[in-house]
Amino acid sequence: MESRVELFAQIRRDARVEGLSVRALAARHKVHRRTVRQALESAAPPERKPRRGVAWRLEPFKPAIDAMLVEDTTAPRKQRHTARRILARLIEEHGAEELSYSTVRDYVRVRRAR
Repeated sequence: MESRVELFAQIRRDARVEGLSVRALAARHKVHRRTVRQALESAAPPERKPRRGVAWRLEPFKPAIDAMLVEDTTAPRKQRHTARRILARLIEEHGAEELSYSTVRDYVRVRRAR
């Protein structure tokens, strides 16, 4: 598999030498026309954007989750909160409709281990 830098170089060479259109370059190199325009604009491909996961949605609710987990340390084993119950309480009490179960589950797993 060739690198993106090599692909950009090939696109720029084909455009310069053969004078192909953006559409023809896209078809030849099997990329989107937007990629061809980026290659013609700059020899170096743009930097990738850092991935922003969905955990940022959890930030306002972390103190509430931590409080629930602290309460669980003194509760009997059968009465402790599960990740599902924590999510249900967040939705009921704090209106956290945008949170997913997996986000809450991952955070609870890490916090419970501490």
